[in-house]
Amino acid sequence: MIPFNKATFEGKELSHLGQAVIDGHLSGNGPFTRQAESMLEQCHGSGRTLLTTSCTHALEMSARLLDLRPGDEVIVPSFTFVSTASAFMLHGGTPVFVDVRDDTLNIDPDLVEQAITPRTRAICIVHYAGVAATPDRFREIADRHGLMLIEDNAHGLLGTHAGRLLGTFGHLSTLSFHETKNITCGEGGALHVNDLGLLERAEILREKGTDRSRFLRGQVDKYTWVDVGSSWVLSDLLAALLVGQLERFPDIQARRASVWQRYDAALADWAAALGVRSPHIPPQAGHTSHMYFLRLSDLDQRTRFIAHLKERGVMAVFHYQPLHLSAVGVRLGGRSGQCPVSELAGDTLVRLPLHNALTDSDVDRVLSSVTSFRG
Repeated sequence: MIPFNKATFEGKELSHLGQAVIDGHLSGNGPFTRQAESMLEQCHGSGRTLLTTSCTHALEMSARLLDLRPGDEVIVPSFTFVSTASAFMLHGGTPVFVDVRDDTLNIDPDLVEQAITPRTRAICIVHYAGVAATPDRFREIADRHGLMLIEDNAHGLLGTHAGRLLGTFGHLSTLSFHETKNITCGEGGALHVNDLGLLERAEILREKGTDRSRFLRGQVDKYTWVDVGSSWVLSDLLAALLVGQLERFPDIQARRASVWQRYDAALADWAAALGVRSPHIPPQAGHTSHMYFLRLSDLDQRTRFIAHLKERGVMAVFHYQPLHLSAVGVRLGGRSGQCPVSELAGDTLVRLPLHNALTDSDVDRVLSSVTSFRG
């Protein structure tokens, strides 16, 4: 079976891990943590990066920085992973679900404008598949309404919009290093802080609500409890793996882009003949080759397509299910037909294998399996 995803550690990841063990700093804020944060700051070109235990926890830190109160609303896409919404709900806010655009499956800015109320505190956008969600327009909307803009950039490290890096448009942005992402340390994430006025409090929140970061820099002679936070610091062991992945990042991206481009070129005629939709990349978007997906006609066809590939030894998977129709979403007032593009994508989208362990012969097999499906 060709797996849908497989992490590869072909550089210095394991030697860095061994060095972390030898050095004896296994908790967070060690030398590999600092190195990884510095490398990520260089990737962004500005701002500060704080490693976290997951992208979910980076989103929760964002929610805490908003100081949400009952009744406060945060606008999020319905077609996204649950953490994009639950992080804000966990910390006192109400997620407001907005539909995505039909072309990119990114949150629709026109619908976001319509969803803003006096209770809105923030907009959280997702760069789906590493394709930019027109973040410049969302920043303009946020600034005009006095709102915070947060970029859930779990798919988009080093992606661009009009030549500018994703993750640098919002006041805050978040990253994921889960094993399904382009670079991984198994579980991990980061909060990237563009609004440096939020940085000191973000450090405090990550350090269980203490000013320990100031203590480590010698700014105070002891640290104490100053805010309500949590244990969101990544182990230096995982940071060591992440450093190795960041060192290989250009090679990882090049290989993923090669596979993505082969899929896109080889499947164009087949997709057109069957009415299957392939990814749309807007002219201003420099995407990250995070995923290659197809959109079939309906749920039945997708189910048969996934089974067809599995019979031929290819593991393909569907993706997000619309959050407004989840159990929690319905309790919040979600209803069928509210976000029709999200609902259709939830029924019809399928992701093909895309990872660095794919050989050229693997890609050939995937392509022949796909094109042998006749609907």
